Amino acid sequence: MTLFDRFTLIAGPCVLESDDLNLRVADHLAGLAARTGIPIVFKASFDKANRSKIESARGPGLDEGLRRLSRVAEASGLPTLTDIHLPEQALPASEAVDVLQIPAFLCRQTDLIVAAAATGRPVNVKKGQWMAPEEMAAVTEKARSGGADRVLVTERGTFFGYGNLVVDMRSFGAIRRACGVQVVFDGTHSVQRPGRAAGSSGGDPEHIPALVRAAVAAGCDHLFLETHPDPASAPSDGSNMLPLAGLDALVAQALAIRHSVADRPESALASGAIG
Repeated sequence: MTLFDRFTLIAGPCVLESDDLNLRVADHLAGLAARTGIPIVFKASFDKANRSKIESARGPGLDEGLRRLSRVAEASGLPTLTDIHLPEQALPASEAVDVLQIPAFLCRQTDLIVAAAATGRPVNVKKGQWMAPEEMAAVTEKARSGGADRVLVTERGTFFGYGNLVVDMRSFGAIRRACGVQVVFDGTHSVQRPGRAAGSSGGDPEHIPALVRAAVAAGCDHLFLETHPDPASAPSDGSNMLPLAGLDALVAQALAIRHSVADRPESALASGAIG
């Protein structure tokens, strides 16, 4: 079975931290995968190049970050995913991780997308907060033209005025129809409040469960959740992360909802026949 052939959870801390923290989260995720039977991909970034402030923590960087991700994969047995920000990062990252991700703010960067696609790894492109679902068709075509066999698009909310994001539950079907790909729902970045925290992103994490339940009912193919044992201490995006202690219960709810709507016509698109 290949990645994303069935409902999959992408989860992990926003940015790579110490081996102890990374492995603590990965061990929990591996246990959750064993208990539920769903595939889980460990996600963490080696660099957060789009932080709001110049002094914000960015992560360990490419070389050390890829070493930490390799240790996570070896210790947990989980496949791994990380963001890339520059075309020259695609090849070395692809040698260490299983999935390459294009950040939302870079989703129209042609050279970056083509470089990621050329590695042969699955490419997950996060939809820009300013883009309509249908506009992602041109983005996914760039990835296909670069040679990607598996392309996913992640919905993470659309700007609504200043400092707020809104998730249109119709977008999962709209992206599928326009792009012919599987759609991931990012339940944590969707509750960000850009610029709210003294010029940095804040968040409303209390809304994560409701949005996740709604997105699964609306037909998303996969879930993306940033999670941390202590979000308040996380160096990036702590204000919109799901506490690790709450992950299992939310996944159980998502699976129950997914099972209850398994007969929906579009469910066949989650079987791996497209993307």
